[in-house]
Amino acid sequence: MGQLYQRGRIYWCKYYVDGRPVRESTGYERETDARRFLRTREGAVAAGAPIPPRLDRILYDELADDLVAFYRTTGRRRLEEVEDRLVYLKAFFRGRRAVSIGPALVTAYVVARKAQPTRFKTPPANRTLNLELGLLKRMLRLAYKHGKLLRVPPIEMLQDAPPRDGFFEEHQYQAVRRRLPEDLQVAIAIMQTYGWRKSEVITLETLERRQLDLKAGTLRLEPGTTKNREGRLVYLTPQLVAQLGAQVDRIKGLERKIGRIVPALFPRMTGRRAGEPRKGFRKRWATACKAAGVPGRLLHDFRRTAVRNLERRGVARSVAMKLTGHKTESVYRRYAIVSDSDLREAALRLAAPDASQGHISGHSGAGVLDSASVT
Repeated sequence: MGQLYQRGRIYWCKYYVDGRPVRESTGYERETDARRFLRTREGAVAAGAPIPPRLDRILYDELADDLVAFYRTTGRRRLEEVEDRLVYLKAFFRGRRAVSIGPALVTAYVVARKAQPTRFKTPPANRTLNLELGLLKRMLRLAYKHGKLLRVPPIEMLQDAPPRDGFFEEHQYQAVRRRLPEDLQVAIAIMQTYGWRKSEVITLETLERRQLDLKAGTLRLEPGTTKNREGRLVYLTPQLVAQLGAQVDRIKGLERKIGRIVPALFPRMTGRRAGEPRKGFRKRWATACKAAGVPGRLLHDFRRTAVRNLERRGVARSVAMKLTGHKTESVYRRYAIVSDSDLREAALRLAAPDASQGHISGHSGAGVLDSASVT
């Protein structure tokens, strides 16, 4: 049976291995933490397992490596996304003891992160920080499970800002669309119709012609290429069938011109890199939006636009989520934005005559019941 005792403010423990006493500093000032440490040692001895290293010597770096290994083996999240988030966590927590990570240090991390401007020269949004803190929480829970922490420290998440409400009315969409090249007009038509992300339509792992079946009228995303790693298939509208057919013809003309096969559905159409997949079209997009009178709009606004249009047209939410690729309804609802025009339309419907409510007065501000008609 082990025991605890203090040297100064730090608790030490004594336990037995093969009948020989072992004395060791727990590294903790709190008795409850020290007792957990002692139980961990006693458990290892009882199981005949190697004695783990002192917990106060385990660094954040080891926990981060464990987390990457966990996602690499389980495939639960895209490894690229995890590593992108870890860049900021590593810059702050690298070299720190794992047991020192608690509410005070997390608060210091948030303050430091908010002092780092993003590429848009603004502080990172609370939602961005919450994604990073969520990854840190997952890391600490995994460390606790592996016996590298005695407890998981509480980490408070930040208050999310209201979801961005940017979306395109039809006339705005058409105004921007007219100012883009023909191939990009087709690309944004897919985003606007199905709510697909830019990364799912135009990236280095871009859509290829083999994923388009004009005869069947379908377009598919391969498993592993989407954010949630799941494949997706949509049936094309007649307008998109025609537009994508014209895009295929343009690519065939490009192939004849450059003398090689072009697999990408949205390749570069001109210049010395013609035929290569596009990385994006940020400058063209910004110029088109400014010329159309809607500066600052994002391609991601098409995702909100598509969700709103699907809701308006009464598409079942389960079906809509299959089209857009939303995995949870809570995230989908963040995109179901109500516009000013929706609110105006609701007011007009409330003000419209309703035969079931009796005779409506003809005065301005329709909707007031004629008192003579009420019995």
